[in-house]
Amino acid sequence: MMVLHEAGAGVRGTPALHFQQVEFRYTPDAPPALSGVELVIHSGDIIAVVGRNGSGKSTLARLANGLLRPQYGCVRVGDYDTRDDGSLRFIRARVGIVFQDPDSQIVGSSVGDDVAFGLENLGVPRMEMQMRVAAALEAVGLPGMESVPVGQLSGGERQRLAIAGLLALEPRVLIVDEPTSMLDRPTRMQVRSLLQGLAARGTAVLWITQHMEEALWAGRLVALEAGRVAYEGYPPAFFLEGWADQLGLDQPPAARLARRLRLPQSVLSRRRVLTEDDLVSVLREGGHA
Repeated sequence: MMVLHEAGAGVRGTPALHFQQVEFRYTPDAPPALSGVELVIHSGDIIAVVGRNGSGKSTLARLANGLLRPQYGCVRVGDYDTRDDGSLRFIRARVGIVFQDPDSQIVGSSVGDDVAFGLENLGVPRMEMQMRVAAALEAVGLPGMESVPVGQLSGGERQRLAIAGLLALEPRVLIVDEPTSMLDRPTRMQVRSLLQGLAARGTAVLWITQHMEEALWAGRLVALEAGRVAYEGYPPAFFLEGWADQLGLDQPPAARLARRLRLPQSVLSRRRVLTEDDLVSVLREGGHA
C-alpha cells in the first residue's frame, strides 16, 4: 500500500463535495472500482484527478452527483447525501458533469435552445432563463450565439457549449471528465482559462485528465491506482518526487523533453523542469550545472 502524500488544509467549513470512505462495485462479485476513497473538495478548489485507464476516475465522477451510489461509505454534496433518493434532485442541481464527448450532452438544435434545456426542466421563468442563457454563453466565450445551429460549431465550441449548459444551472461543483482529450492545444488552454475563472468565483472544479501538463495548474492533485487514492497533494511534488513514475504515468511534456535532451542530472536535480517556461529558462542558461 502506498503512503498518502498529505496536502495541507485548514478548517474551511462544510465541503462542497465530500467522499467519505467510499467503496463501489459494479457487480457484487466484481473487484471494487473504488475502495476507501476519502476526498474533501471546497468551494473554489481546483483538483486534478489522474490515473491509468481503469483506475476509477470516471466512477468517481459518476458517484459525485448520484449517477452511481456507493455500497459503503457516503458521498455528500453540502448537506445532502447521494444515497437519499429525496436529495438527488437537489444534488444534481448543484453538481454538473461535463463528459469527454460533448455531443452526448447536447440536446438542442440551436445554441440557445441547448443551454436553456435544463432551465426549462427546472421551470425557470422565461425572462430569468434568457438572462441565464446569455450569461452562460458570455462566460464560455460564445456571446450572442443563441440562434446559431449546433451543427455549425467546431469541436472546441461544442465543448464550451456543454459547459455553458451546466453553468446556466449555477452548479456549486463542476466535474470535467477528460473534456479536452479531443481538442487541440489552443482550445485546451481556452477551457483551462474558463475553469480557472469559475473557480475564482467560487465553483469547485474536479478536473479528470490524462494530460499531465493540465494537472500542473490545479491547486491539488489526486492520483488513483486500482480504485484507491495513491497520492493527494501538491501537483509538482507528484512528478518531482517520483510518484508519476511509480504509478506508471507520464511526466509532463517539458519534463520528457528535458530527459531526451540529456540535460545534466545536476541541473535537473537543482532546477525544476515541468513546464515549457521551466525548460526555456534552463536552456537559456545553457543547461549547465
